[in-house]
Amino acid sequence: MAEKVAKVGVKKEAGYLYFVDKNGDVSRAVMARGGGKKGKAKPEKVAKAGVRKESGYLYFVDKNGDVSRAKMARGRK
Repeated sequence: MAEKVAKVGVKKEAGYLYFVDKNGDVSRAVMARGGGKKGKAKPEKVAKAGVRKESGYLYFVDKNGDVSRAKMARGRK
């Protein structure tokens, strides 16, 4: 189950990958599709969230455009 960490309200556009960068802010990058030039466009910062990341959690931008986190499933057998 995911828990909401910060309310940002980012409006997502098609063709972009939205993620939480190492500074805890929301950024986006152009998705590589159809064999085009990969890695040419640098990610751009979309919103300042200032989330402090804890280890053991996966941080992501949810469907509402807010920053959420979920516990990583590691070490199970």
